[in-house]
Amino acid sequence: MFKILIATLILLFSVAEAEEMKCESGKCTSGKTKVSTKTTVSKKTTVSKKNIVSKNNIVSKKAPISKKTTVKQLFNVRTTKVTREDVAQKQTNYGFIVAEQALMVDVVAWYSGFVEKLYVNKLYLFVKKGQILAKVYSPEVYKAKQDYLNTIKFNKQRPSASMVKSSKIKLELLNVCDKEIEDIEKYLRVDKLTTIFATSDGWIFEKNINEGSSFNSKNKLFQIVDLSSVWMEVKLYQNDLEKLESLKDFSVKIKGFKQTFEAKKELLYPMLNPKEATATLRLSIDNPYGILKPGMYATMHASAVTRSRLLIPRTAIIRKEGKWYAFLATEFKGEYEPIVLDLRPLNAQKYEVLSGLSEGESVVENALFMMDSDAQINSIY
Repeated sequence: MFKILIATLILLFSVAEAEEMKCESGKCTSGKTKVSTKTTVSKKTTVSKKNIVSKNNIVSKKAPISKKTTVKQLFNVRTTKVTREDVAQKQTNYGFIVAEQALMVDVVAWYSGFVEKLYVNKLYLFVKKGQILAKVYSPEVYKAKQDYLNTIKFNKQRPSASMVKSSKIKLELLNVCDKEIEDIEKYLRVDKLTTIFATSDGWIFEKNINEGSSFNSKNKLFQIVDLSSVWMEVKLYQNDLEKLESLKDFSVKIKGFKQTFEAKKELLYPMLNPKEATATLRLSIDNPYGILKPGMYATMHASAVTRSRLLIPRTAIIRKEGKWYAFLATEFKGEYEPIVLDLRPLNAQKYEVLSGLSEGESVVENALFMMDSDAQINSIY
């Protein structure tokens, strides 16, 4: 009995000692964690008076901002210098080749009649000036020919020059060719058929009669188009019109042809297409070999007079809220200042600097999107 009592006391003492050790280690018998009242003070972050933005730092809103705000970049940034070069402003636009209207000729009979024989019976045949297109019969012309023959015969019996002249003029007003009139005088006979000739070299773009057709004086029988010279109608947007006066040299390229065609500026049409908001510039192009055809899609390359210009690469600028910006390298390494620029596009690679930078200054050439992101986060601009 005594031994059992001693064992019980030893067990109770051991349990009490274990509970005391748990409390000292922060845990009580209830299983809850003991909350320490001891606090840890973090290191103080120092912010420079200058508003510097680094890749992994956040500037406190209470930090004072200097008048000249800069962006600091810790990654590799390439810079380029603003250069002055003798270059010409260039512009590229697109359009279509069309026939020159002054070289389009309508063949119209000045009388009514019927087609007896059609020599040009297909579209897009090439004809020469004076080539026979058709032979027709016209009662009106045939009667005028007979009257002329009768006056010639009558004039031999009783001279009457005015009567002969009047009959001849009537045939000329009906557009009867000189050879047919001379044949009446020479052979004293009349051909019932009248010939219609091509009035110029070119291609038959329209044919409105067939063999056996009837026609009257209001009908257009053929249209002949000379393609020795053609037009290009170039589409220009409104912001291109201001630069048009400075453009002097024009050339035209056709897809699929290595040849470059020299062009001459003729006319800016005095109205815009309201659906596309585009103006039309007309260029004249010599086409002696007939390479250019109406309907071809063409590219116009134009350039202004060569002069000295201050240039900056296109990759070095960024547009934000209607303004152009570049990041100027400051005297402190790794710091760049956003500068507002006045620019004019020169070509696909470079812009002309009108104001904001000087020759020899260094600007960031690449990674503008990263610098712009840092600048926006820290309200630099």
